[in-house]
Order: sequence, then structure tokens, then C-alpha cells
Amino acid sequence: MFCAISGLTPEEPVISKRSGLLFERRLIEKHLAENGTCPVTGESLTEEDLLPVKTNKAVKPRPVTATSIPGMLGMFQNEWDAVVLSNYHLEQQLNNARQELSHALYQHDAACRVIARLKTERDDARTLLAQAELQRPAALPEADAVTSNGKREAELEQLPPAKTLKQGISDEMIAELTQCNADLSSLRKKRQIPPTLVKAENLEQYSVISSHPLHKTSRPGILSIDIHHQKDVILTGGNDGNAIVFDRSSGEIVASLVGHSKKVTSVKFVARDDLVLTASADKTVKIWQGGEEGAYSCKQTLKEHSAEIRAITVHPTNRFFVTASDDKTWAFYDLNSGTCTTQVTDAAVQDGYTAASFHPDGLILGTGTAESLVRIWDVKSQASSNNVAKFEGHSGPVTELSFSENGYFLATAASDGVKVWDLRKLKNFRSFSPYDPSTPTSTVQFDHSGSYLALAGSDIRVFQTGSVKQEWNLVKTFPDLSGSNKVTCVRFGPDASFLAVGSTDRHLRILGAPVTTTDA
Repeated sequence: MFCAISGLTPEEPVISKRSGLLFERRLIEKHLAENGTCPVTGESLTEEDLLPVKTNKAVKPRPVTATSIPGMLGMFQNEWDAVVLSNYHLEQQLNNARQELSHALYQHDAACRVIARLKTERDDARTLLAQAELQRPAALPEADAVTSNGKREAELEQLPPAKTLKQGISDEMIAELTQCNADLSSLRKKRQIPPTLVKAENLEQYSVISSHPLHKTSRPGILSIDIHHQKDVILTGGNDGNAIVFDRSSGEIVASLVGHSKKVTSVKFVARDDLVLTASADKTVKIWQGGEEGAYSCKQTLKEHSAEIRAITVHPTNRFFVTASDDKTWAFYDLNSGTCTTQVTDAAVQDGYTAASFHPDGLILGTGTAESLVRIWDVKSQASSNNVAKFEGHSGPVTELSFSENGYFLATAASDGVKVWDLRKLKNFRSFSPYDPSTPTSTVQFDHSGSYLALAGSDIRVFQTGSVKQEWNLVKTFPDLSGSNKVTCVRFGPDASFLAVGSTDRHLRILGAPVTTTDA
């Protein structure tokens, strides 16, 4: 009798109860351990189904080839040849597999490059389409509509916007600005620190709780941030020419505002009518109108400036706003009509404006220049000769201004650090120089209560504010996790409940209290 698997006489034979087949015990047990079925019939089989067979021990005869030395040498040679041949086939299969893998990787890489190129072409096409729609001329006049000097009316309509006459700030606007100042000033005297404000010891525990890649990888960098405190929505302006509306609570992008042809340098929410303002290096300001399901459309494009616009600031009435530009002017706009009422030029400004911010009461405007000067303007005077104060002492361009909600302090950032000015005495009483001369301080911001001051350059530092004589204590220093060591903008959330941070990479980072989980 022979084993049903090897075909040889078994040394320890067993027989299957189910099929009656004879097997070598070691072979069938190994097969059952791996498969659990009969190797011949395929039926389910276990070791309990095997019965040992008692036989006389038989000495297996040697094969004919193993009865002599030449026969054994021939047998060994055949086995060696079989091993060498098998190894050769394995090497061939390995080389073929390597070639197929290399080809597949090359195809994958090529597909990724094609997809990236197509995405870039798609984004560029969308940008061009948006610009074409915004710049589409109004309906052309009748073909025979000719003026008295022989020029068509359409030619006159195409005069550049800079040629239009500015009407100036009207008496009604001045009355509104003055009334807003009086109302806010009276409220400020009764102002108290809200009980919901995060305490310094809690803020010291803040860390990065989320990071969101919002802008393109081809042109990374977040240059400006604003926060809508009522909606918990964050607005970012990027080096890729887009602005992103981001819902912090859901962690999702609400809308992408595509339309600028160059980097977006400044963004602002208007706390009414769901409006958004964006300024760009393409010399334009765009007014965006929010619609249903979070969609935004460009309501108007303003082209008053002839150089890059560096800053936007919205008046506390939410009816007016100001832009500051490298063309050495700042412009005052009526948001209701979307018109520029006045554009102020100062002969003393040589290299243009780099920053601007309204005072919380709305009657004075702070501007910073590339020549390291900070100027304070009486807005209602609308004349370059009526800047009421000038602060000197910085080195390098002024990068940002921030007025404290107490109405007395102004913080300014530049290449040499941050200076805090007392508007009552018009002097600098506090200076912070956290970085070496090669690292400018790019941003500075008071929180809404005026209790904290954040500044950033190669990292983010938060100070607890004091008075003119009291110390301003450092609460915490947060490292820049982008790896670029260049933080571009920092903004406080409501009651300092979080900080939104932008850097030269494409990620918006949220600093806040660590989320603690408790076991049920």
C-alpha cells in the first residue's frame, strides 16, 4: 500500500475514516494544520478522523541510483542542476518584477505631474474668467452715438477711475463719524473687563490644537487674518492670490474668494450685511457679498491706487473703510456706495504706506510708512496737513498697527520690534525687541479687551498688558511650527479663547486650550 500524498510506502501509516485513504502520518498532519481538508477529496478532515494502521516495519529499499557511488554522484548532480535552474528562474522573475514596478512608478509620477499641471491650468482659467467677468464693460452705446468732438461715448466711458473727481467727506459723513466717536467714548468710560476673558494662567496652557492647509502649495503663505467674532469664522489672505473663509468650529472651508491676480495682502470682515473686503498687490480692493450656503460673490472692484495696497481698516460704524498703499496715499471709502470719497497724499512720505488702523472711537486714523514713521490723522479733516501727531523711533518699515480698546495705547511693529505709545502724552513708554536685527517683527495685535498683546516674528509671544508704569509680563512664547521661522499674522479670538496664526507656509494654525477627554 502506498501513501495517497507521496506515493511511497508509509513508515507510520494512518487511514481516513471518511475516505478510506492511506496516508503518511507526518504528511497528513502537516497538511491538516495548514488546510483542514482531505488533500485528495477536499472534504473536511481532522486528526480525530485518522486511524493508525499496525504493520510490520519494512526497510525501504534504496533506489537503483543510490546503490553505487557513480549513481549517487549523478543523483546529486541532477539535484544541483535543478537548484541552479530554479534559482535562475527566480532571478528572471525578480528582474521582471523590478522592471514592472519601475514602469508603474514612472507612470504614477507622470500622472501626478499631469494632474498638478491641469489643476494649475484650471485655477488660472478660473482666475482669468473671474477677472473677465469683473472687468466686463457695460453695454455699448448705439453705433451712431458720437460726441461733438467725434469721439464715441464708449471711449469716454473707458477713462481710468483715477481720473474721477473725489467728492470729499460730506458733512453728513462727518456728523456720523463725530456721533460714533461720542457714543463709543462714553461707553468706554464704563468699560469693564468681561468675566469670560481667559485668564493668564489658562492662556499659558495653550498649544496648537489644529492645523488647516488652506492655500495652494505652489505659492504658500498666509499674509493676513481676520476673525468674525459673532460667527466664529476666520478669513485668510494668501500669497496665492486667494482669500479663504474658514469655519473654525466645523474645520471646513466655507468659501474661496478667487479674483485677485496677485497676492492678497490684507483682509477684513465687515460686521454687517455679510461683507468681506480684500486688498491685493494687484492694486485693487474687492468687496465680496455673502449669499446662501456660504457662497460669496464679488460685489465691486475698486481701483483707486496705482501701486500695491498694503492694508485695509474698517471704521467702527461698519460703513466706511480706509486703504493704505505703496503709491504714497491712503483712501477713504463709503461702503454703502462703494466709492472713494477722498484720497490723501503727504509730500513727506517717500516710500509709501505699509500699515493702517482706525482708533476704536473711529475719529483718528493711524498709518505706518516704509520710512519707519507712524502718523496719526484726524479723519474728518481729510487733508494731508492735518495729521495730528507723528511718532519716530522705529527702524525699518512699520509692519502693523494696533490700538488698544482702552483708547489710550497704540502698539506699532517694525524691523526693530514693537513700541507702545501713550496717545495722551504722545510718547513711547514701552518697547519690546524680542529678535535679532535680521528678524523683523511682522505683526502686533491687542485682544478685544485690551488685556493681552501678541507679537510675532520667528515665534509668537503673548504679553499681559499693564499701565504706563506697571510691567507688561510675558505670558508665553509659542514656537513657529511651520519651520520657516516667519510668522506673518496673529489674531485673538473672542475673549482670547484662541489665537489664529498664519505663517509663510499654507497652514492656518489654531492655538488654544488642549482638549481633555474623560472616560465614560
